[in-house]
Amino acid sequence: MNKKILVVGGTGYLGQHLLQSYETHPQSHSYDLSLAFTYHSTPLPHPFSDAFPHSLPFQVDFKTGIGFEAISNVFGQPDVVVNCAAISVPRACEIDPDTAHAINVPSSLVTWLQSFKQNSTLLIHLSTDQVYEGEKSFYKEEDIAIPVNVYGKTKVAAEKFISENWPNFAILRSSIIYGPQTLSPVPKSLPIQWMDGALSKREQVEFFHDEFRCPIYVKDLVTIILALTCQWISSESKQMQLLLNVGGRDRVSRVQMAEAVAQFRGHDTSLIKPVSASSVDRGVKSPADISMDITRLIQTLQINPVSFKDGVKLTLTTEAKR
Repeated sequence: MNKKILVVGGTGYLGQHLLQSYETHPQSHSYDLSLAFTYHSTPLPHPFSDAFPHSLPFQVDFKTGIGFEAISNVFGQPDVVVNCAAISVPRACEIDPDTAHAINVPSSLVTWLQSFKQNSTLLIHLSTDQVYEGEKSFYKEEDIAIPVNVYGKTKVAAEKFISENWPNFAILRSSIIYGPQTLSPVPKSLPIQWMDGALSKREQVEFFHDEFRCPIYVKDLVTIILALTCQWISSESKQMQLLLNVGGRDRVSRVQMAEAVAQFRGHDTSLIKPVSASSVDRGVKSPADISMDITRLIQTLQINPVSFKDGVKLTLTTEAKR
């Protein structure tokens, strides 16, 4: 039996890690996987085509929906769609809220799914911890989402749109995603690698001591998405409506993140200068504490993310082997 997976935003950081796992994941099930992904910018970089030879590329414009018809004609209806496409830089969303809304609320994607006769596709959608206000620690999924910036507002709108317009979904509220570089390197700065590089210069670096997150190791997030994929494909009932916090095990500040990097790499921790987040104007309001309770994740999927220190070790050990 052949099953079809579409990764929307496959050239991005999470998208590439996902495609890599789907392509190499040993299937212990009685089905084969056909893989496809969407991308926006053209042309595709050469390293990308070489890295993912078994995945079909489709250029899609999320604003207009142009490109989805080609997927219908060539690939057909996917069994699972993972939506990683987003404008995820909060400041960029603040500067151009209309574009942020057009990309982050996947109306063209859902409209395309509605064009199929069967409602048999599972939509796994990446949301964010920035839907929370940031006034307390360890938010639960049932806490009211009160975002303080445009990015968070577009993501709340996306969650609402999906839950009202598509019957089968898993919405994953992700924290900062970190881990090794992708096979085709992404241009954005990766948090652990940036901290390692900054501290290796042996100059003092400022880090926030009063902003808290639950960063998640990218391979854990991939494991979560693979588990949902397998659950959906092997399920008889064909119904899923799930909202999960997907953060790591630890609530950490940027200072604590930098300390973990410094301790593993042997950098001088006195180079880490704690400053308040309120001392820097980033052009966007940032929630102070959006750490998340991941009890529902652990209970639902029996997946327990690695500690932040272990994630740092895995990240930098993998980078050293390249």
